Amino acid sequence: MIDDRPRQEQGGLLPDLGRRSPLPFAPLAHSGFTLIEVMVVVTILAILAILVVPKIVGRTDDARRTAATVEIKNLEEALHLYKLDSGIYPTTEQGLEALVTKPTSSPVPERWRTGGYVTKVPKDPWNHDYVYLSPGTHGDFDLASYGGDGERGGEGKDADLENWDLK
Repeated sequence: MIDDRPRQEQGGLLPDLGRRSPLPFAPLAHSGFTLIEVMVVVTILAILAILVVPKIVGRTDDARRTAATVEIKNLEEALHLYKLDSGIYPTTEQGLEALVTKPTSSPVPERWRTGGYVTKVPKDPWNHDYVYLSPGTHGDFDLASYGGDGERGGEGKDADLENWDLK
């Protein structure tokens, strides 16, 4: 129970600090933010958003191209492992699915890794299938993503990414 009598009447030696909170360690003054404090924080957040958001938003196409490059290189490695085990690359008809499940069409590999070479055939970052051709026109096989438009050729975000042209 809170005693509202002045300190002198209570017989205390401490000076009267005003009305006390019933909760221990509670602040004596009212808590909360002033309108000015809230406005300052909102202004700071707006300035940060103006500086940071344009740098992030313009990078999505670069990120997709990088992801496609990494996936093409990973698929190339899986295809090389397939050839090490079976002696040949999957045919165009067998496609990249031969890296997930053992082909049933000719030529059926005698030694095929149980569990496959990849867990699933990925789509490119623009949600198109990777283009696989074996034998390829630029080597044992050609592997490509046709970019944002999904069609051969193009510039910028629609430019093709091809395994024989990657660095």
